[in-house]
Amino acid sequence: MNKVELLRNLHKASRGNLFSIEIPKATKENGRKIEEMVGELQTEGKIKLRECVQRDYSVYLQGILKYASE
Repeated sequence: MNKVELLRNLHKASRGNLFSIEIPKATKENGRKIEEMVGELQTEGKIKLRECVQRDYSVYLQGILKYASE
């Protein structure tokens, strides 16, 4: 998964401009990579993250989509 795919998944999981998604992960390194991509999207101003929770087999993300074209 790359940053563009992550943003598309957030768009699909959004309701209005709010999103809530649980992304499955294979390893802890995979979870860190997802967090890094989310951080990059935040610094680019495409999303605002409210919550990021590392679970055993997934990463739960909740936040707000800012203007971002598909």
